Amino acid sequence: MSKAKLNLAIIGVGLIGGSLGLCLKDKLGDDIYITGLCRSDRSMQRAMELGAVDYAGRDLEKVVGNADIIFLSPPVLQIVPMVETILPYLKKGAILTDAGSTKQYIWDHLKTILPPDIYYIAGHPMTGREKSGVQAAKKDLFVNKAYVIVEDTGAPKEAMDKLMSVLRLTGANFTTLDIAKHDRCASVISHVPHLTAAALVTLLKRSGDDRESCIKLIGGGFKDTTRIASSNADMWADICMTNGPAITNNLKELQDIVGEVITAIENHDRQAIYDYFTASKALRDSILEDATKKFDPN
Repeated sequence: MSKAKLNLAIIGVGLIGGSLGLCLKDKLGDDIYITGLCRSDRSMQRAMELGAVDYAGRDLEKVVGNADIIFLSPPVLQIVPMVETILPYLKKGAILTDAGSTKQYIWDHLKTILPPDIYYIAGHPMTGREKSGVQAAKKDLFVNKAYVIVEDTGAPKEAMDKLMSVLRLTGANFTTLDIAKHDRCASVISHVPHLTAAALVTLLKRSGDDRESCIKLIGGGFKDTTRIASSNADMWADICMTNGPAITNNLKELQDIVGEVITAIENHDRQAIYDYFTASKALRDSILEDATKKFDPN
C-alpha cells in the first residue's frame, strides 16, 4: 500500500518559506504536495516557476483546506491575523508552525483563538540571507543551521513527531528552548546585531562632507559587518515591535559597553582598549565553531 501524500501549505513563500519548499520537493518529490500564498500574483507565479510550490493562489480553502502542516513565514505581526483568516478552512489535526523570529508575542495571541484540535508548534530556523523574496530561496538554506523548536505550546507528541519527521529533512541542527529564553537569546545573537549593522550604515549616512570619501574607502570590514543591514525592513520592524523588552535591554547593555570604550579612549587608556579587544577575540575564537552549529543566524 502506498503511503498517503503529505500536504503542506506555506504562507509567505519568500526566502525562508521558498527554501523550505525547494528542500522538501527535492527530498520528497511527488510524495508531498505544496501549496502557497504570497503577497503578490507575481510572487506566486515565480514560486511555481521555481518549483518551491505545486500551487500558489489566493483561494484560501484551496491553499490550506487539505494541509496537514501549515508553515507560516510572513512578517511576525502578520502571523496572528493570517491564522485568524485561515482558521475556518483548517481541518482537524492540522499542525501550525512558523518561522517567526519572536515567539512569546505569537503564542500569547494564538493560544486564545486556536481550537483544541488545531496544534501550534513554535519554530524558528536561524538562517537567512541579506536578499529576500522567493527568488533568493535555496534548497540547502537550512543545512547545518540552528533551528529552534519550542515545545511548551501544548501540542501532542504525535503532532510533534509528524512535524519533526518533515523538518529534519532540511538538514538543520535542532535545539529546544522555552519561549522566554528563545526571545532573549534571539535578541542577543540576531536582533541586536541587525540593529547594529543598520546603525553603522546610518553612521556613514550621517558622516556629512566626509561621506563620499568614506564610501571610496569601503572594504571588507564595512561590507562584512553591515551585510545584514540589507535584510527585509518589514520583517525587522515587526521583530522590534514584538520583542521590545529583550531588544531594548540588550541595546542598553551594548550602549554601556560602547560607553566604556569611549571613556577608555578619552582617557588614553591603551591597556583597557587592548584588554577589550583581547577578551572579545578570545571569546569569539573559543565559541565560533559551536556557535555556528547552534545559533548561526545567517
